[in-house]
Amino acid sequence: MRALASAVLAFESIVLALAIPVAISIYQVDGAVAGWVGGLLAISCLVVTALLRFSWAIYAGWLIQGAAIAAGFVIPAMFFLGAMFAALWWWALKLGRSAHPVPVDEA
Repeated sequence: MRALASAVLAFESIVLALAIPVAISIYQVDGAVAGWVGGLLAISCLVVTALLRFSWAIYAGWLIQGAAIAAGFVIPAMFFLGAMFAALWWWALKLGRSAHPVPVDEA
C-alpha cells in the first residue's frame, strides 16, 4: 500500500509545484501567496510520503487531497487535478489493502 500511496503523493508534489507559475502568470495570483501555498502543499506531500509507515499519515494524505481540491478556488484547473489525485489516492489505498491484507493476529 505504501508504494502506491508514495507514488501518488510524489507525482502530486510535482503537479502542485508546477501549479505555482501557472497561478502567477495565468491567474495573476500574488507570487508570495502562490509560492507559499503551493510550496507548502508540495512539501507536505513529500513529508507525508516519508511518514507513510505511520497509520495517521493516511489521514494526512486525505487532508492534502482536500487542500489540493480547495486550491481550485484560486486556480480553477486544480478542481480537476485535485479530484483526479484524490481518486488516485483512494485507488492506491484500496488496491494496496487488497494486495497486502493485514493478518488477523495483527489487526
